Amino acid sequence: MEERRKNKRLELTSKLLIKRLDTDSQAREVDIDVVDVSKTGVGFECSETLEIGAVYEASLTIWTKEVIHVFLEIVRMEKKEENLFSYGSIFIGMSEIEASRIETYSTIETMES
Repeated sequence: MEERRKNKRLELTSKLLIKRLDTDSQAREVDIDVVDVSKTGVGFECSETLEIGAVYEASLTIWTKEVIHVFLEIVRMEKKEENLFSYGSIFIGMSEIEASRIETYSTIETMES
């Protein structure tokens, strides 16, 4: 399979609080497992059904234990098992400061390997 990612992906474990922005629904905590993160997006798995094209508000805890407030647009969904879905999402409106935190970690990881 051809690699289509623009930036190197990093593997992190984290939890996100997801709130869909285009409805009046209340914010709710959804347990997810982050598979990878890059400067442009995040891949994760969860048992909840999310919609492609929907934008969600999230708080991403990164490797330094800092929390980055982000908006995610779901761009890919794959059913893995009966109650497990894999998602690909892109960051919407992420500040350069927050994007540079992820990029800095990517640079350090590349140098160490």
